[in-house]
Amino acid sequence: MEAALFTEWLDGFAGGLRLLLEGVSVVCVAIGLIITLAQALLLRQRGRRQPRPFNAIRLTFGSWLSMALEFQLAADIVATTTTPSNQNLIRLGVVAVIRTFLNIFLAREVEAEQKLEDELSVRRADSSAGNLPSGNLPGRMH
Repeated sequence: MEAALFTEWLDGFAGGLRLLLEGVSVVCVAIGLIITLAQALLLRQRGRRQPRPFNAIRLTFGSWLSMALEFQLAADIVATTTTPSNQNLIRLGVVAVIRTFLNIFLAREVEAEQKLEDELSVRRADSSAGNLPSGNLPGRMH
């Protein structure tokens, strides 16, 4: 009797937790969309003065999607733990694979963007010190 009550309580708790995690996942996508649209509007108003302007916007949205996938993965883990059906296991595997690949590619792109930004900062510093003409900055039209 006590085991049945505990199992029933655990199933209810897991169902609520799964719903909460899925809701947070949707909220992450919505917030990411709003922030990405705001960045795009600001970029349009500024007239695209920075090199590779859309990469920063894409990376921002990708980061929010990655976070949403983390919450979705957690929700699928909870669902699979309480009801380990083939459908739940397949869904968990698919989300895990997508999340892994997205995170790998996002990490590579963030690293490449950071390296580019570091190089641009060094060139700007050299340019302002008089070591490099400003026309030689990457991303500028000649």
